Amino acid sequence: MSGVTLSLAGKVALITGGSRGIGAATVGIFRQAGARVAFNYRSAKAAAEALSDEFGGPENCLAIQQDLSSAEQGRALVEATVRAFGRIDILVANHGVWPPEDSSIATMPESQWRQTLAVNLDSVFGLTQAAVAHMQRQGRPSPGAAAGHIVFISSTAGQRGEAFHADYAASKGALISLTKGLSTELAPDGIYVNCVAPGWVETDMSLPALKDPATAPKIFATIPMGRVARPTEVAAPILFLCTPYAGFMTGEIVNVNGGAVLAG
Repeated sequence: MSGVTLSLAGKVALITGGSRGIGAATVGIFRQAGARVAFNYRSAKAAAEALSDEFGGPENCLAIQQDLSSAEQGRALVEATVRAFGRIDILVANHGVWPPEDSSIATMPESQWRQTLAVNLDSVFGLTQAAVAHMQRQGRPSPGAAAGHIVFISSTAGQRGEAFHADYAASKGALISLTKGLSTELAPDGIYVNCVAPGWVETDMSLPALKDPATAPKIFATIPMGRVARPTEVAAPILFLCTPYAGFMTGEIVNVNGGAVLAG
């Protein structure tokens, strides 16, 4: 008797923000599941190339240098993926910025607001637009099978807000609404759109707050499990959503937050 296998054999996935944290863990688990993977990085070339080498080299795990702060750049990354692998079956929009310094809405620079939304939302529009166009042309590989999977990475901040980080919360809340809108729009095409909403995760982006003696106790007090997530604990639900075992799921917000926010 064999065990259950979460397989992505024969699939091509694009994972944004793949050089570290949740993105790197997702790249690794998708490769282990048999997918060919493209991922982007902005400046961490050495880490990206090391990850590519670890998981099969550019023929199977391709690192692409691409900033993501506009819709045009999102579309360009999808086209680079299709040029390399001939198709795209899965899009995981994981990249994002979280300005770590508190900023009240009364004093937040407009440049910060625009930059956060450009990276966290505008580029996702371009990525999704281009990926959907390819998935629609490719069609379903067999009757009843998915033509494609899209997973947006939101946040507990997108569900309950985050004081002094209104830009980040607004961008992540928008991804939840985008998930719900696109799920009904694209279901007839066999393209399933879901969202994973992590809480605090042990990543480079969150480390300053997690190590700050003033903020760390407040963070841990909000998490019933008493700890933050490991990146692999977010990557695994992302993988599940892209397999046939999630074949009747679309428009879902999957919470991975240790019980901190119990909402969809």
